[in-house]
Amino acid sequence: MEPGDAGAKQARAATQLRKGVLEYCVLALMRDRPRYGVELLHALEDSGALATSQGTVYPLLSRLRRDDLVTTTWQESAAGPPRRYYALTDSGRAALDEFTRVWPGFRDAVDAFLTTPHPSTGDLA
Repeated sequence: MEPGDAGAKQARAATQLRKGVLEYCVLALMRDRPRYGVELLHALEDSGALATSQGTVYPLLSRLRRDDLVTTTWQESAAGPPRRYYALTDSGRAALDEFTRVWPGFRDAVDAFLTTPHPSTGDLA
């Protein structure tokens, strides 16, 4: 293994995990109130593990809007141009509720594989 390979593999694993949950984390950030794009980016960045770029978040927000999971409104800003705020629709809230229901079982199943030794099933080749 080359010296930088371990870091690259770890980054690849984190990227794949982020892709799988980012949509629902963004929806969760809108659970209590509408948010604008940069605000969402900062909240994701503050989490550490979910930090991402505008090039990821804005296309995701566009897809969520096309899929009727969020709606948008423009609001004036005291600190510059108007901002587009994103808010959950009923469908978005239902999708978030379903993810919230499924996530603990999924997380626990993955944790069980990662923390519990499993007997070998033998050589499958």
